[in-house]
Amino acid sequence: MATTRTRSGRVIYLLTAIAVVFSLGHHVDHVIRGNHVGWPLTDQVTVFTISLGIYPILLAAVLLYRAGRIGPGVWALLSGNGALFVAGVHFGPLAVESPRDILDPYPTLLGWFWFGWLIVFVGVLVVTCVVETRLWLRQRAGRARSVSTGATGR
Repeated sequence: MATTRTRSGRVIYLLTAIAVVFSLGHHVDHVIRGNHVGWPLTDQVTVFTISLGIYPILLAAVLLYRAGRIGPGVWALLSGNGALFVAGVHFGPLAVESPRDILDPYPTLLGWFWFGWLIVFVGVLVVTCVVETRLWLRQRAGRARSVSTGATGR
């Protein structure tokens, strides 16, 4: 029977993989429509360039998680901040890449497909953050019980 850590790990890996697929798809969308791209495709550093930094961060997080150095709380911070970043860049008063920037370069259906992709991407990040936060809180509660009963986890 799988341990709680193993089940939690599978959930985290699955949610992370889904988020990465949506992230990659959104970056591909930028390249296809040719707006709001930056280095390494142009000589300018843009929000696109900064957003590419998530891939080495996720790789480091996977390695640290596998080594037992980080837990669900770090994953919740990554996905929560990712949701805020992506939503902030595309929606609201401070948006630098408005929905029109996604819709206008494409024929109608294709524009709505990529806009829907963005909405689902943000939703995936929000759901992922909620699930990871619950796993983190459950983990903390388990540690608190272990400490109160005198059990050691090592």
